[in-house]
Amino acid sequence: MGFSTQASYTEEGDAMFQGAAALSLDVKGRLTVPSRHRDALLEKSSPPSLVLTAHPDGCLLLYPASAWEPIRARVMGFPALDARFSVWKRLLVGFAEEVEIDAAWRVLISPELRNFAGLEKPVMLVGQGSHFEIWNHDIWEKQLQQLAAQSQLPPGMEDFAL
Repeated sequence: MGFSTQASYTEEGDAMFQGAAALSLDVKGRLTVPSRHRDALLEKSSPPSLVLTAHPDGCLLLYPASAWEPIRARVMGFPALDARFSVWKRLLVGFAEEVEIDAAWRVLISPELRNFAGLEKPVMLVGQGSHFEIWNHDIWEKQLQQLAAQSQLPPGMEDFAL
């Protein structure tokens, strides 16, 4: 399935990452940032600094560092003695890694994060507005099949129109 990703901008001028792209990890676990996102990532910080972390659905989240900071601050404010929040903190902050883009526009995904998300050579990079999700290609395809099989919208989307 051929998808493309692109960055558009909000009224405030913030990058809005959207679209999906099938990409390949190299043998060292590096992902090349598509050229259409490079300018938007450069605008956020120079050199471009990113944060990778785990998502409970089994994918990875890739944020420009400036977009990650408010989320990290909010997660760190979760009650420390409440087990429901501790699990989220362990996942989101415990797996968070600051990464830089190298001269060839590649991001190294650590073995721990690749293992968490089951990433192999083919992956999907999916824009989510302020950040990207990185999915195992086969798991992404299964999700698309499940979505196609659903006949009902989730609660709250009854009046949603495209």
